[in-house]
Amino acid sequence: MSVILRTIAVIAALFVAGDAGGTPPTPPNVLLVVADDAGWGDFSFVGNRSVATPALDSLAHDGAVLEQFCVQPVCSPTRAELLTGRYYPRSGVRGVSLGQERMAPDERTLANLFHDAGFVTGCFGKWHNGTQWPYHPLARGFDTFHGFTEGHWGDYFDAEMEHDGAFVQGRGYIADDVTNHAIGFIEASRRNAKPFFCYVAFNTPHSPMSVPDTAWARFRDKAIDQRGPEGDREDLTFTRAALAMVENLDTNLSRLLTTLERLDMASDTIVVFCSDNGPNSTRWCGGMRGKKGSTDDGGVRSVCCIRYPARIKPRTIVDDATGAIDILPTLAGLAGLAPPQGKPLDGVDLAPLLTDAHESIATATTLADRPIVASFGGKVSVRTTTHRLDAEGRLYDMKTDPGQLRDIAAEQPEKATRLREIAAAWRRDVLDAVPRPTEERFPVGYPGAALTELPARDGVPHGGVVRSGKAPNCSFFTNWTKADDSITWAVDVVEPGRYTAELWYTCPPADAGSTVTLSGGSGTVTGTIAPGWDPPLNTADDRVPRGHGESFSKQFRPLTLGTITLEKGPTTLMLRATDVPGASVADIRRLVLRPVK
Repeated sequence: MSVILRTIAVIAALFVAGDAGGTPPTPPNVLLVVADDAGWGDFSFVGNRSVATPALDSLAHDGAVLEQFCVQPVCSPTRAELLTGRYYPRSGVRGVSLGQERMAPDERTLANLFHDAGFVTGCFGKWHNGTQWPYHPLARGFDTFHGFTEGHWGDYFDAEMEHDGAFVQGRGYIADDVTNHAIGFIEASRRNAKPFFCYVAFNTPHSPMSVPDTAWARFRDKAIDQRGPEGDREDLTFTRAALAMVENLDTNLSRLLTTLERLDMASDTIVVFCSDNGPNSTRWCGGMRGKKGSTDDGGVRSVCCIRYPARIKPRTIVDDATGAIDILPTLAGLAGLAPPQGKPLDGVDLAPLLTDAHESIATATTLADRPIVASFGGKVSVRTTTHRLDAEGRLYDMKTDPGQLRDIAAEQPEKATRLREIAAAWRRDVLDAVPRPTEERFPVGYPGAALTELPARDGVPHGGVVRSGKAPNCSFFTNWTKADDSITWAVDVVEPGRYTAELWYTCPPADAGSTVTLSGGSGTVTGTIAPGWDPPLNTADDRVPRGHGESFSKQFRPLTLGTITLEKGPTTLMLRATDVPGASVADIRRLVLRPVK
């Protein structure tokens, strides 16, 4: 957004300040939409000429834009902050896989907040903050869930999804399918006259770069005249695929907004849109340094638009540094709800800044030098409205140097010293203060859970068994060929008793018939891998070859092994073959344990 446009918008907001704080409907609905790996520069309203995002442009025009909105460098940490209003290490999140993505059970989420206030709550799309109870979305305040709990997903067409505890097959392109279910949820809430909190967490434009034909047709040969820092070396096919996915995402955002209009719910619905980190390639991002995984502005700055016609005037601009940690207290403030009690929030309620320009002047003063911290892989960076201290301790004036090209620490030593002290204190009091488990264990039989899913991501291969991809999320175990091979899951049995054990497998028909045993403590169950089931990998839909660590997917099917008795407490579940008549045993996607009532 140009300086002139920003100035006009601020002046307009001040001019209409007397009308900005009207009485809100009681209660408003909330629609929170999150993109995955969409960079700040991937939208037309910020100046990208290669993409058209009219739905998001309309949100920017009709509501507020948080100009310097900061998230975290990767998925799970940002999502935890959006949901809790607290820096992600406080909730126990340390990474994006292998159990490190899980939020502590005693954290109160946005869904808890609205559910307790009488809202119906729904989560649609990518969860990525825990799979088993009590980490599953249905255990975190959501009434319904359609999507997937792992992060990286391997199939974007007719994809395997979870619907309220059942494994189902989605219909069509994954973003379209997620939107269909979110629309159905909104329509049902209207019929039942219940306010809603709807969390739509898209997994696009995250790789694999699978794009519907109609979207790809517009971009396959499209000229890209705005380049990222690599210039002529930029992978333009990847850029085209990413922007095609962004346009599809915008189309689905338009469907959600149109649904609100059709149901006469737009004026009393708070709509928030943001992304979870920077772009997943070095494409155009307004000249900012860094991409996904970086703690620099390019890695953590996201667009953020908030529309609430009943209280937020069009073209409201907030130029102070804000962050994902502010979303929970702000939504609570706009909806007239008290934030969760018991644990202090790191975020602040931006409602005064959004709804009344007079009051926002005082609020902006308190935010002007507030630090927003980004961290990943042990690196810590601090952002204020005017400056960034990067992970190496260099200081940049972000107003004049958004590309972080000139270190001014020597010119502004007091500012540099203060931000370095903030970074050190945050590392000490937040990043290093949360105890880390010596071993990741996954709960089995948690109260309220209809089943426990143990995906391959949460297991460990032994012998010749390997993962189908380096990235654990959405992988499966393969190359299981010998009796000496095994697969294990470290678990903590919360409720002892009998469980039906179910393997999701594939196996060439010629290799069917292996005898496998699942053991845990003194309990065992034995079954036979049959019949053969050998569907192809989904290798036909990608516009860009998958990265080295990305797994392809295929359709696995369930096989009931039988019933196993598990004792309370920590144990290791081991899956082994005692007889292998063919060249392989099976490929394994997940183990599912269902309590026997």
